[in-house]
Parts: sequence; C-alpha cells; structure tokens
Amino acid sequence: MDSFSVTLASAYLLDLAIGDPRWLPHPVRGMGWAIDRGEHWVRARLQDEKLAGGILVALIAGGTWLAAKGLLWAAGRISDWAVPVTEMALLYVCLSTRDLAVESWPVYRALKGNNLPEARRKVSLIVGRDTENLNEKEVVRAAVETIGESAMDGIVAPLFYAAIGGAPLACLYKAVNTLDSMVGYRSARYLRFGSVAAAVDRAMNWIPARLTAFFLSMAAQILHRSGGRSLLAMRRDGLPTRENSFIAEAAIAGALGIQLGGTNYYQGKPTEAPPLGDPLRELRPERISESIRLMYLCSILAVLCAVAVRIFLR
Repeated sequence: MDSFSVTLASAYLLDLAIGDPRWLPHPVRGMGWAIDRGEHWVRARLQDEKLAGGILVALIAGGTWLAAKGLLWAAGRISDWAVPVTEMALLYVCLSTRDLAVESWPVYRALKGNNLPEARRKVSLIVGRDTENLNEKEVVRAAVETIGESAMDGIVAPLFYAAIGGAPLACLYKAVNTLDSMVGYRSARYLRFGSVAAAVDRAMNWIPARLTAFFLSMAAQILHRSGGRSLLAMRRDGLPTRENSFIAEAAIAGALGIQLGGTNYYQGKPTEAPPLGDPLRELRPERISESIRLMYLCSILAVLCAVAVRIFLR
C-alpha cells in the first residue's frame, strides 16, 4: 500500500471518529463566504449573468485547487511528514460520513418519540424543501432521500476524485458542489447565473452517482436486503431522469423496498420528483435507521475501492 492510500484511509477514519465538530472552523464555510463575496463582485462587473456565474465557478474552483496545492507545497517545505498530515486534513474535511448520520439520527428519534414538530425541525436542517407541513411519511422520505443523495456528494464523489487526483482534486469537487448548492439554478435569481455551476456539478457527479448506486446495492446485499432490486430501481427509475441525485435515491429506495419521490415544496412552490422504487414497505421511522446503516457500509466499500484504485494507478 502506498503512502497516499494510508493517508486516504486515515482521513476516512478521522471523519468517522470526529465528524464535523461545530467548534472547529470548516473550509466549506470559508468556501461559502468566498462564493457569497465573489457573487457580489462578478455581478457588479458583468451584465451577462451566465458569464458572471461561469467566472465565479472558475475563480472558486480554481482557487480552491490552487490553495490545496499551495498548502501541500508549503507543508513539503517544512518536512516530509507534514505533507501526508496536511493531505489527510484536506481529505478529512471533504468527507461527511459521520456528520450525515449525526444529523439524521435525531429525525429518527423524534419520530420514534411521536414528536412530529421536532422531527420536522430536525429534518429541516438537512433538506432544502419546506418542512413545516410534512406528515410522518414525508419526513421519513425527506430524510432517506437526503441520505441517498449525500452518500453520493458527501462520500463517494470526494473519495473518487481523491483516488484519481489527490486532495487538491477532491477539494475542487467540494468547491463545485458547494457552488451548486448555493447558486445552482433553483430560483429566478440564479436561473442563468447558476447554470454553469449546476452543469459542472452535474458533470462531476455523473460517475460518482453510478458508483454510489453500485455500492448501495452491494451494501444492501451484504445486509440481507435486495441488491438486485436496488439495481433494478436505479436502472428503471433513476437513470431515465438523468439527474444524479435521483440515481442514488432510486438505488436506496430499491434496497429498502420503498418508494421515494413525489411532491416537494420549495418556498411554497411545488416541485414534482419522479417515483423512485416500489412501495413494498411503509415509510416508517425504521427506514431512516436502515438507510444510515446502508450509508455506512456504502462508505466502507467506497473507501476500499478508492484505495484499490490508487494502488492500481501507482
């Protein structure tokens, strides 16, 4: 095993151990600040919103990659051991396995305690949709959909880009993903401005989405769920939509024997998501705990695959 594989595995274990402590300054929050300031800067100087949004993507993504490379270069000037430590830290902040579970368990516990208002409040912290009027099944659906999508962009995708391009490429992906979440076209304000960010994010998630579905199906089979049903739902319901998030969500829906998708409200406006999976089982709170276990095993399979790819490339 080469040194980077050890660094990558160590970053994953560090993420499992401590997650994202709120007291620790997180680079993604810095990216959010830079994106906010950068948006004001490019809008003030360019009339063409699509061009302005494209320049913002280039500045943030390129700047993040250069910053990561610069940190590794500076670490190398200090000592040999500082390089893997710095790279491990950069990779660690790109992963969110533990944080995804930490933020999902309170939703499950609130529902099990028959506290629907609290479950709505907790799920509002991890989803973008309106949650104040969700019933129990809709809260479960929101949580499971987020777990499926986040398994892709919070675990598999960073590991994929780390395997092929090291920490700088993983950080670049994280910057693109943060750009999409902040300015991707979901409202009139960002219809043109965020179109480049959304397109780049979609392109970068094309392979990770399919890998996520594959790992989720493998995890389902290992946990005595249905890996075949997971792949079937992914092919039948997820792939035709051409939306990366739906591919991962369809895979987890098939694995659990549930149906996801339906009507979601964003700032009071309804948005229809296609049906994903088959309603063989009810959307009960237990589906959240089952999803978390699938996500954990999916992450283990993903990091083992990333290490194997890195060894092969070396």
